[in-house]
Amino acid sequence: MGFILWGLSELIRLYILLIVVWCLLTWFPGAIQSSLGQFITKLVSPYLSFFDRFVPALGGVSFAPIIAIIVLYVVQYGIQGLGYFLGV
Repeated sequence: MGFILWGLSELIRLYILLIVVWCLLTWFPGAIQSSLGQFITKLVSPYLSFFDRFVPALGGVSFAPIIAIIVLYVVQYGIQGLGYFLGV
């Protein structure tokens, strides 16, 4: 059970990293159209589009990735707390 919770926590950490990389790629012209950029966009955009509906962009800047990362951190802490609660 502890291995599963650890694996979920690591997957969340990796997904947070992908969101950060995607945000950085959007700053550089043409980077998001590269094969790596398209791959990361396919992984990240379904999750971020959920937050785009609720978090309006201000001045052309979307704050949805920040909210999405905060939610992932809360879920990650919840998983770690569950591990401590279960004693694994």
